[in-house]
Amino acid sequence: MQVDVLLGLQWGDEGKGKIVDALAPHYQIVARFQGGPNAGHTLVIDGRKYVLHTVPSGIFHAHTINLIGNGVVLDPVIFRRELAQLDEAGVEYRHNLVVARKAHLILPTHRYLDAASEASKGAEKIGSTLKGIGPAYMDKTGRNGLRIGDIHLPEFASRYEALKKKHLRLIAQFPDIPFDLEGEEIAWMESLDALRSLPLVDGEYFVHDAIVAGKRILAEGAQGSLLDVDFGTYPYVTSSNTITAGVCTGLGLAPRHIGDVIGITKAYCTRVGSGPFPTELHGEDGEFLRRAGQEFGSTTGRPRRCGWIDLPLLKYTIMLNGVTRLAVTKVDVLNELSLIRAATAYRYDGKIHTQVPFDLTQTPVQPEFHDFAGWEESLEACRTEDDLPIACRHFLTYIEEHLHVPVSMISTGPERESLIER
Repeated sequence: MQVDVLLGLQWGDEGKGKIVDALAPHYQIVARFQGGPNAGHTLVIDGRKYVLHTVPSGIFHAHTINLIGNGVVLDPVIFRRELAQLDEAGVEYRHNLVVARKAHLILPTHRYLDAASEASKGAEKIGSTLKGIGPAYMDKTGRNGLRIGDIHLPEFASRYEALKKKHLRLIAQFPDIPFDLEGEEIAWMESLDALRSLPLVDGEYFVHDAIVAGKRILAEGAQGSLLDVDFGTYPYVTSSNTITAGVCTGLGLAPRHIGDVIGITKAYCTRVGSGPFPTELHGEDGEFLRRAGQEFGSTTGRPRRCGWIDLPLLKYTIMLNGVTRLAVTKVDVLNELSLIRAATAYRYDGKIHTQVPFDLTQTPVQPEFHDFAGWEESLEACRTEDDLPIACRHFLTYIEEHLHVPVSMISTGPERESLIER
């Protein structure tokens, strides 16, 4: 049995949570393989909005096991808040939520260090969510980190103190910023009880045994492919591998077990924070997309930058991930527009290119656009592809043919039922 993968093809916020929720009934296990609480997977179920930061998006399906894999970095305080939200909603998760022992912990001083470092950069800020994720991954690769499994060790307290002291020495190099370390530390220690109440597993064996048993597994990505630390718009990236290759290291999975790769893209494009954005709109159209799409970060609340869909970047991330099918989300956000555009190539160095330059941050590019007539009507009643307006179908067909990957899912609204499967 192979492991299918679902991930974002842009700068995150593509609507992965909704698509995972829709696919989860077809899988026995949904597994997060990377990232931290900077993820904000939004689901709207029976009119109620849920935002998941660490918990996999299959949690609302009682018969689906949800695994937080070893590639994830976890903040116990944020995690406890997520569990409290599930408790309040009456979601029983203690039987179907498990955590890999090799996943790393985010300490209060990771967040302190993140905030102090970002504040010191002034205009050179990269747009960190200040969740301590970058410093936690630095400790992981620097072989200093604390892992989930360590919370049961008798020497856990002393190892925590040693890492905290190391962080405080680093923080002393930066200008002072307000941070209630004592209060944050008390909340963090209390939140460890939520972790101790859940089953901890050796994630790599857990996944291997499930594959041998013939169980269907869906690997859920966080952030987006253009934020990948190796292949994203560096240095304005996250601290983990967000592409399909990250599934192998983030779950302890051999590459031969990768099956279907479902890539998620919005019908337009957004990003949060700093960094290059070739199709960004600064005028009325950009503001319309932000307002109509409610484009404000589910984790940070920051307004998202908005622009037209970028097909050269999608071709690039489809290549990196080995995408076998596409899900296009937020098509309904374009409903009122009379003109819709898609970037098909870039002009730079005096030529037209379909490839992304080595450093998009330093290379000024001018997008070449293909224009579409808008459909200018609601998609609310559309339940099949044939229900969609002709202009909408033309737009989706063009994307499909340009990218050479079939569009298998079309999201026409935030609600669970607003989804067309082809």
